[in-house]
Amino acid sequence: MQEYRLVVQEYGEGERIDKYISEQFEEYSREYIKKLIINGKVKVNDKDIKQNYKVKLNDEIFMNVPEPTELEILPEDIHLDIIYEDDDIIVINKAQGMVVHPAPGNYTGTLVNALLYHCKGNLSQINGVLRPGIVHRIDKETSGVMVVAKNNVAHTKLAEQFKEHTINRKYHAIVYNNFIEDKGIINLPIGRHPVDRIKMTVTDRNSRHAVTHYKVLERFGDFTYIECKLETGRTHQIRAHMAHKKHPLLGDEVYGPSKQPYNLRGQTLHAKLLGFIHPKTNEYMVFESELPEYFMKLLDKIRAK
Repeated sequence: MQEYRLVVQEYGEGERIDKYISEQFEEYSREYIKKLIINGKVKVNDKDIKQNYKVKLNDEIFMNVPEPTELEILPEDIHLDIIYEDDDIIVINKAQGMVVHPAPGNYTGTLVNALLYHCKGNLSQINGVLRPGIVHRIDKETSGVMVVAKNNVAHTKLAEQFKEHTINRKYHAIVYNNFIEDKGIINLPIGRHPVDRIKMTVTDRNSRHAVTHYKVLERFGDFTYIECKLETGRTHQIRAHMAHKKHPLLGDEVYGPSKQPYNLRGQTLHAKLLGFIHPKTNEYMVFESELPEYFMKLLDKIRAK
């Protein structure tokens, strides 16, 4: 257990306590501080407080940070396609079919298992024992660029960029049907489907703001090759938005037709580009990955029709 004591200074007076503490410790995110408060690990003047408590001058804050739970997920020697790596981050090109992090019933063969082996456990611990290093994720059958944090400071700074929607994310996809327009913006809220809970859908009920920019790269008549730029990053955002526009992704049996041509094993979606500010150097960096072989062969096959 790591114990901390803070005395509120004049510059912080009136701030919410979770914000004030997170500003003093850059290795702990505001969300993590909230969890500590909820679990009774933060006291002010020896009293329990709520997350929205506003600190006062000379308040005495005591914070107990539990030792990280020993990782129970085992490292596995699984090949990683590494685009870039330093002491703070690792950028990888995730293969289609690889699950990002362990979940009940699926504790092996994931990206996290591979990262634990490669990084020798040197990964951020903010997201707990099942998701060390994971700042964001992409679906199992989606391939492409991901950034992973090697320490808590890097994780917090990257997570803030995702939260503020300053990350540059571009995806390539093949969708059903022909787009009439060359480009457009889908600005529609996304929430959990009321009946099919595995799906997301465009809805005003219990939803979150979601914006997808798209442009046509190539038309094939029955299908269209497009690029999507995410302004927000909601679960299944591109898949749900495109399905709503009557352009579900080719291969997507959740949002598209149950009978799929070309014997695909999932949606044709590839995270092509990822741009962000490096958490230590403050340098803007952009990483790209080539389309996977199956994707390029599929494009050739569709062109040849």
